[in-house]
Amino acid sequence: MRMAVWGAVVAAGLSLAAPTRADIYLYRDADGVMHFTNAPSDGKSRLAIKEHPLPPAPRMLVPSRGFPYSSIFRTPIPMAQPTSYDALIREIAARNNVEYALVKAVIKAESDFNRLAVSPKGALGLMQLMPQTAAAHEVRNVFLPRDNIEGGCRHLRMLLDRYEGNLTLSIAAYNAGTQRVEEAGGVPPIQETREYVARVLRYRVAYLRESTSVYEVRR
Repeated sequence: MRMAVWGAVVAAGLSLAAPTRADIYLYRDADGVMHFTNAPSDGKSRLAIKEHPLPPAPRMLVPSRGFPYSSIFRTPIPMAQPTSYDALIREIAARNNVEYALVKAVIKAESDFNRLAVSPKGALGLMQLMPQTAAAHEVRNVFLPRDNIEGGCRHLRMLLDRYEGNLTLSIAAYNAGTQRVEEAGGVPPIQETREYVARVLRYRVAYLRESTSVYEVRR
């Protein structure tokens, strides 16, 4: 008999954290070490990166419209593999209040952890940032992992805020853009986008298992 103990994780994961402050502040401690934070605790920090939030999304969006959720598990959930970027992903994801497993899943789907990846459409680096997206988030070097992941996490945070934490819509918008999502009233009827959403959700389950040590039990 086969028992899956991660089903609740998937169900709960269709909506993520509520909006949060994403301005990044810089301060130097008594030892001269520079720190970045989104929650300054004293008056000595200075604003390093200013968030420019997206406006609220239209209320008529229906996350499930046009998206076959059954397609997520038509192929087996892959085994999570550690990467040299895991600690960096955890650090930046936590600072932007974005789930580690989601960020790692997007990187896996976008570039397969190739920091020098360039798509035919011009998307760049680990999280495949388009030039205009990188510029909007003040990414200085798209091929530098820290800068690229910072920009990608900030963009994901904006999308999650725009769609009130809805994971499916946020992933679809990361791939197809907010305009197409909102014109469709949900996940757009684009095969590439539907496959992308399903792929990211599968990878996310794998990385949730990795981070929580939850695995399938067979007997």
